[in-house]
Amino acid sequence: MAASKDAAVNKPDPAQAADKPNTAKATAKSKGIAVLEGLLGKESAPVIPMPGRKVEPPKKAGWQPKWLKKLRWRHAIIGASFLGLVAVPATLASLYMAFIAADQYHSTASFAVRSIEGGVSSDILGMFTQASGGSTVSDSYILMDYILSERMAADADRRFKLEDVYATRGLDYFYGIGSDLPIEDKLAYWRDMVKVSFDHASGIMQVTVKAFEPAQAQEIAQFIVDQSDNLVNSLSLSARNDVLRAAQDEVLAGEARLSKARAGLRDYRDKSQEISPEEGAKLAVQLIGGLEAELTKLNADLATAKSQMSDDTPRIRVLKTRIESLEQQLAVERQRLGAGESASAASDPNSPDVAGRIAEFEELETEREFAERAYTAALGSLEKARIDANNRQRYLALFIEPTLSQMAQYPSRLLNAFLVTLGLLFAWGIGVMGYYNIRDRA
Repeated sequence: MAASKDAAVNKPDPAQAADKPNTAKATAKSKGIAVLEGLLGKESAPVIPMPGRKVEPPKKAGWQPKWLKKLRWRHAIIGASFLGLVAVPATLASLYMAFIAADQYHSTASFAVRSIEGGVSSDILGMFTQASGGSTVSDSYILMDYILSERMAADADRRFKLEDVYATRGLDYFYGIGSDLPIEDKLAYWRDMVKVSFDHASGIMQVTVKAFEPAQAQEIAQFIVDQSDNLVNSLSLSARNDVLRAAQDEVLAGEARLSKARAGLRDYRDKSQEISPEEGAKLAVQLIGGLEAELTKLNADLATAKSQMSDDTPRIRVLKTRIESLEQQLAVERQRLGAGESASAASDPNSPDVAGRIAEFEELETEREFAERAYTAALGSLEKARIDANNRQRYLALFIEPTLSQMAQYPSRLLNAFLVTLGLLFAWGIGVMGYYNIRDRA
């Protein structure tokens, strides 16, 4: 009885008996997966004891974190390069801009090159803002080049001594100018301190001058304005003189030609003893005609008298005498008209006839008339050139005089520090990207 109770107690429960095969299968499966992981080489897989193999206990994890374990030497070099090429220089540049760079003041002046050719504007704003012609635009560009030229820098150096005006302030050796520099270095520094901007639409030019003292900046700006005004006036005067000089030369040439023509005509009149050979010929023709008419009448009277009386009568003798006198006078007049004899014809048998005198006179008269017309045209051209030259004069219209700054605007400390940092960071980034690009392609 007792034995049957013990057997009943030790007899497994049907549910437990059913779970034992499942547990055995799971245990076998886990061991199989562990063996497979051990063959694949996973670190988390258990070490399978093999005959003749010494099992080493797993090493304990060190004190370093995982991100530090993944670092390589190249990462350390890149970090060091960032500190040396970006962080430190950017910090030094910021400190320089904040505590060492000297304050700079500016003076601004605005003006334009104008011409009075287009007439006077109805309001002063239109006079200063009207569109410029091509000639004034070219003059404006000439003026811009002159302001930034070596000549302007040399004149300013003689006037203000740039090495004293822009001498180093404190420890600011970057924005100051050195001593005993050649004119090329002074010109480069001048172009850094003087900025010129030009608006092509309105023709307005703006000049900005920087200096360590506001009064000095204003004085230099006023000097630039004065020199620019002198240049524009000299260019305008030179152009005006060139135009007038050509017209005046034409007038002088025309005057000399007219004087020569008049002198030749006067010499002819002195030699021929007549004002105009054409008028003298007309008078001679009229005189010959009158003599011929009178001679014809006397011949008619003589024929009538002969028909009524004898040849020895006094009337016939008188008529014959008068006819002979008229014939002689007519021959003399015809000889003068044909041979061109004057009061001195007897002593000058080679004197030209009327046709020759008329041709010579017409030539002289034509030359005189042409010379007079050319001289008159030259005078008109001179007057027109004078009017055009006066109307096309250039002048410097200054509508904003050089200002006096009360607060330092330069150097732009935050902007310069930011640009330096951005430039260093950009260069460093390009270097790092190039290194990784070469490393990936190697």
